[in-house]
Formats: sequence, structure tokens, C-alpha cells
Amino acid sequence: MNAVGTTKTCYNDNKWDTTICSTPAECAKSCSLEGADYAGNHSITTTGNELSLKLQTPGGVGTRVYMLDSSGTKYKQFQLLNQEFAFDVDLSSLPCGAKSALYFTKMDADGGTARFPVNTAGAAYGTGYCDAQCQNDIRFLDGEGNLDNSYGSCCTEMDILEANSMAETYVTHPCSTKGQQRCLDTKECGNTPETRHTSWCDQSGCNFNPFRMGNKEFYGPGKNFKIDTTRPFTVVTQFVTDDNTDKGELVEIRRLYMQDNRLIDNPSSTWPTLNTFKSITDDMCKASKEHFKDHPYAMGGLAQLGREMAGGMTLAMSISVDGESNMAWLDSYKTGEDPTVPGVLRGPCPNPGGDPKSVLAESPDVAVKFMNIRSGDIGSTY
Repeated sequence: MNAVGTTKTCYNDNKWDTTICSTPAECAKSCSLEGADYAGNHSITTTGNELSLKLQTPGGVGTRVYMLDSSGTKYKQFQLLNQEFAFDVDLSSLPCGAKSALYFTKMDADGGTARFPVNTAGAAYGTGYCDAQCQNDIRFLDGEGNLDNSYGSCCTEMDILEANSMAETYVTHPCSTKGQQRCLDTKECGNTPETRHTSWCDQSGCNFNPFRMGNKEFYGPGKNFKIDTTRPFTVVTQFVTDDNTDKGELVEIRRLYMQDNRLIDNPSSTWPTLNTFKSITDDMCKASKEHFKDHPYAMGGLAQLGREMAGGMTLAMSISVDGESNMAWLDSYKTGEDPTVPGVLRGPCPNPGGDPKSVLAESPDVAVKFMNIRSGDIGSTY
């Protein structure tokens, strides 16, 4: 990202160069995006129907990409209601503390160019990102530079898979907003302890993590697990509506897996008060949050998620580490919490552990491969 007509970068050492621009509007006019060297600088490669993302790259740590449609100028819009979505994945090299993610967000299909004409880059250059965490590290938002990272970009998010080789989950994150919307400060963005559960998005979400639900031998590395993460496997997610049409209300999100030509059901919880649940429903979300003493279910649940799914969602894929909590929310337990309390333990990884420095030093070649992405009528992709 350089000053227009020059090779001088607008953004260095995680801050804007105020000699080039000093206001959000000025930064949008004075700075321009350039194409990325995906393979050389970011270690992002494709082969046939396979996408590979490496954790450590010449350009830094972690990457995120979005799927374009055949025009190359818009994000492909996936219609999910009364449909299923499937893909194959190889995450065998991802240790404790690393995370691969495949998820949908309600980004503008054009990357925001229609709503904000000053944005002439659009989807082809990866603009317009948003999610339910209201990320504040987006360089350009709503046609302006995010000069001091005070702006956040909020929208509904559906996490199909957040995983490493030790633990995995799928999570709903509805927002009260319609499409992408910019929040203006940490309080409005829900990024303070006081506003995390009262802002625009369900940041905690409703998740189904088999390990947390009591199934400690379902997913992990080795033949003793039903899903052996040392080898590729298939993830199938079904979005069931109340009338079995794409116009109906979303009422259930089911999960299936395949490995070695075996169809594997998502396991029911082993907790006595939750053992009737093996998919995400409003009843499951309410019951699990009560059982685990999580914050109450919020933001309209599956119905609101389904309303935002209507018209299509954008597919994002990423690989990352977590400098804040060492990914304990996914594969271990949060520091200061009692791992013997129901729901606290999310996976088998130790605490302390999983810190980015250790992950990068001990596992320098971490990578994830997403393969054979497909969608269709329920029951048609496997």
C-alpha cells in the first residue's frame, strides 16, 4: 500500500505515515493498494482444487483469503439455506496454539465499491472484510483509512470449522446489523468487557465442540480417534430450515464427517443434561450455555443468522496464532479457570502452552490445505 504515484509505503510498523495522510478521508485518497505476491510473499498456493496456507511466511505470520466468483471482481456468494456445504481438509501439521479456519461472513459481494465509490479496489483486492468480532485492524473501512484502528467492521459470521489437529468447533455468530457496518470505537464495537455482550454481534457465539461436549476420543491425532487428524478428512455442514426450502427459517445446523469412505455422525454430548443434542439448534444453544454457565444466548439466534444468510455469504479461509489467549478457547482452558468445571476444558492441550513464539519455533512448517470445496442440496455432496 503506497502513496499514489510513488513507491513510498503508507503503512509501516503497524501505523500510518502521517506525512502522507493525517485524516481517514485523506488516507483513502492518498494511498492505493497494489496486487499481492501470493506465493512469494505470503506462501499462499493453489493446485487444482487445493488451497494451501502456511503459518510462517516471508511477509509475516498468518494469512486470510476470500473466494472470488468467476468474474474475478466479486466475492462468490454461497446460498446456504436448505443446502449443505462440504470440503476436504488436511490440518495434520497444526499443533496446539495454531488455528485454521473456514467460515462465512456477510461481506459486500463487490468489496464495498457500490456503497463507497472512493473504494476503486474492491473484492479483487480483498476489501470490505467484516466479522462478528468487529475487527479493528482493517486498513480501509467504509471508504476511509482506519487511521488509529478505532473503527471496527461488523457483520454476521458463520464459522464452519475452527480447528487444529487437537480440537475443533463450529460456531454461529449472528449480528443485529444488516450486512457490513462500521462501528466507531471500542465500546460500540463490543471490544470492552462491559459491551462484549451488549453490542451489535454475538461475539461469543453458540459453538459445538465435541471435546467440550464430553467426547474426548472423537477428534485427534491417531487411530484411536473416530476422526484421525493425521490424515485428510471431509467436513459436511447442513443448514436445515423449518419448511425445507431456501425461503424458510433456519432451525438447525447439522455436522457430518467422512474419512476412509466412512460417513461419521457428529457425536451427541455425553453430559446428561445435553445428551439429546448433536447439532446446533436454539434449544441446544440455550441448554449448553446454561449448563456451562456461559453468557446467555443472544442476537436472535438461528433465525437472525438465517436472515443474514439470505442472498448469500462470502467464504473466507485463514491460518493464525493467538497472542492474546494462546488459542486456549479452542484447544485448552482459559488461564485462571478450573478445568474440572463442565465446559471449561475445550481440548487436550496444556496451559500454559500454545503461545505464538513456541508454536513458530517448534513447528516452523505449519500449513493447512483446503480441498474440493463444494455445495448443493442436502445429501448431495458426499
